[in-house]
Amino acid sequence: MYVAVKGGEKAIANAHRLLADRRRGDRNLPSVTIDQIVAQLGLSVDRVMAEASLYDVKLAALSLKQARGDMIEAIFLLRAYRTTLPRFGTSLPVETGAMRVERRVSATYKDLPGGQLLGPTFDYTHRLLDPTLLEDDEIAGPELREDAHEPVMRVSDILDGEGLIEPDGEMPEDHLAGDITREPMEFPMPRDLRLQSLARGDEGFLLALAYSTQRGYGRTHPFVGEIRMGLVEVEFDVPELGFAVSLGEIRVTECQMVNQFKGSAKAPPQFTRGYGLVFGQSERKAMSMSLVDRALRTEEFGEDVVAPAQDEEFVISHCDNVQATGFVEHLKLPHYVDFQAELDLVRRMRAKHEASAIPQTDMKEAAE
Repeated sequence: MYVAVKGGEKAIANAHRLLADRRRGDRNLPSVTIDQIVAQLGLSVDRVMAEASLYDVKLAALSLKQARGDMIEAIFLLRAYRTTLPRFGTSLPVETGAMRVERRVSATYKDLPGGQLLGPTFDYTHRLLDPTLLEDDEIAGPELREDAHEPVMRVSDILDGEGLIEPDGEMPEDHLAGDITREPMEFPMPRDLRLQSLARGDEGFLLALAYSTQRGYGRTHPFVGEIRMGLVEVEFDVPELGFAVSLGEIRVTECQMVNQFKGSAKAPPQFTRGYGLVFGQSERKAMSMSLVDRALRTEEFGEDVVAPAQDEEFVISHCDNVQATGFVEHLKLPHYVDFQAELDLVRRMRAKHEASAIPQTDMKEAAE
């Protein structure tokens, strides 16, 4: 039960003014622009877009500025805005095999058709603070291969050619993709809806679950088959035209994880897949998503559910950071009536306990 708070309008208005003041900061410094956030804090922008399920770099940057850099608050703001937008159709599945690749690495094969493409990554940097960034020094431009943006084959196709990995999860022709933003959550959940939930789930939560699977809580012994990041075309099928039209390109990160499987009565020993696909450059999220995706397929392979990462209801019900934030932060709202009731109950219970207890001295006298 909540209690309406009267007379707080002035205090709330002042809190908003103070928030705006802290957001602006020192007036002697120029205000950070939306374009600066887009251009220089791109990974933060990408995470906000991914977990808000809305691909718009400027709106994501705006939400980051409004939230003073609080990622989850920014995600909350952008997702709330998303609910006001009209839905005029559903795009065709993006073809990541035709991606204009900006980064593509594999931990399973050294020499790949198309080669390894390191791209922009922290993987090979020293984790030392760079004092040169304190100044606005000129940065040299990168070197690009001539064929850097040509489509390259999937690493999983190599294993598939030998029949060593499970099929790529083809859905029935009459299958209609669900929408977790419009349909009530029900368990068991088909894989397409699970992947939707994971794609906009909290990166930190999924990372912790993925780490748990590597430490034995649902061990799957994964290998990174391939991580690729780049631009894919989004197409929309217009019935009146009879063909699909391009809506533009978006940047995505895709991860295919290769996992061991000893086989069962229904399937021979083979490698199995875990899959992750997210907006922008977000490899940690894509990798975590693919590990958790494979863990959630436990029952599909006749394995025992023994760890949190394998429990579909546990994972899906708790991976959403907007829901989690609301449920935790609502504790800051007035609970005066609730607490007074609890306080009165504890007092009565203590009084009853004290009345029924026999002092030790009386017990000793009774024994004599």
